[in-house]
Amino acid sequence: MKILIADSFPESYQSELVKNGHQITSNPSLQGDTLTEAVGSHEILIVRSTKVDANTLDAGKSLKLVIRAGAGTNTIDKAHAAENGIRVCNVPGANAMAVAELAIGLIICIDRNIPNNVSDLKNKVWAKKKYSSARGLYGQKLGLLGLGAIGLAVAERADAFGIQTHAVAKPGRSEDTEKRISDIGIRQLESVNELLSTCDIVSLHLPVTPETNKMVDKTFLATMKDGATLINTSRGDLVDEAALIEAIETKGIRAGLDVYDNEPGAGDNRFDSAIASHPGVCGTHHIGASTEQAQMAVAEGVLQVVQSYQQGNLRDCVN
Repeated sequence: MKILIADSFPESYQSELVKNGHQITSNPSLQGDTLTEAVGSHEILIVRSTKVDANTLDAGKSLKLVIRAGAGTNTIDKAHAAENGIRVCNVPGANAMAVAELAIGLIICIDRNIPNNVSDLKNKVWAKKKYSSARGLYGQKLGLLGLGAIGLAVAERADAFGIQTHAVAKPGRSEDTEKRISDIGIRQLESVNELLSTCDIVSLHLPVTPETNKMVDKTFLATMKDGATLINTSRGDLVDEAALIEAIETKGIRAGLDVYDNEPGAGDNRFDSAIASHPGVCGTHHIGASTEQAQMAVAEGVLQVVQSYQQGNLRDCVN
C-alpha cells in the first residue's frame, strides 16, 4: 500500500514498513495546504499532531485509513472521514508512562519551585530563604479526572510519593481497571465537586468532548481549594485560560501545563500566550509523549494497526 507519513516517525519502523512491501512517502513538515496537496493517491495517512481536516480528507481520493500515532484524535475530522468511508485508528496507551512522568515532574517542580530556583542560580542570585518553604508532597491529596492508561500511570507513581489519590466513581469500569484502582488504593468519590473541594492537586487526563470542552471554568476553579495545584497534560481545550489566570491571581491556584489553546504546533515558533507566560504557571512545550521510549512504543503500535488493516481487521478504530 502507499503510505504517507506526515509527522516524525522512527526510521527503523519506516524501514519495517518498506520491508513489508509498502511504498513510503515521509515528510514531517506537511501541514494544511501542503498536506492536502501531498495526500494524492496514498491509501494510508500516518500523523501525530498534524491536523487532518475535511479538505485533506476530500483530496485523498484513494485514502482508506488515517492512523493517529498516539491516543488523542481531536485533530482529525473523524465524522467527515466516516462520511467518506475513511477509517481513523489510534494507538492508545503506548505513551501513557511518558505523559505520567511529565505530570509527576510538573507536580514536583511546582512544589519545590524548581524552575525559579534554577533561573535565579543561573542569574547569580542566591535565595535559599526564599526557596525553603515548599509544602512537601507526602500526604497531599491528588484528584485525577480521567482514569484511563495515563491517569492510572500517574496514580501508581503518585503512590510512591505517599500521595493519596482520589477519583470520581464511575459505573461500568472494566474488572482490570477496578483491580488496579484497588491495588493502588485510589479513593473513589461521588462527584467532581467533591473531588475538587477535597484535593490539593487536580490532574486532567480526559479527551476533549462537548461535555469536557472548557470544563475548567470559573465554577470549576472556584470549587478547588485555595492554593491548590492544577495539572493539565491532556488537551488545552479543557481549560478556560482566562478563568485560570483569574484563579491564579485571586485564589493562589498554581498550574502545571503542557498544553494550551492555539498552540503553534511542531517546530520552533513564537507563542504569545498569556497563560503560558504567566508567572504562576510552570509550563512545558506539549512534550508529554515526547520520549524515545514512548515514540518507539507508538511506532510499534502503528505497525500493528497497518498489519491488522492488511488482514482485513480494524484495530482501535475510533469512527
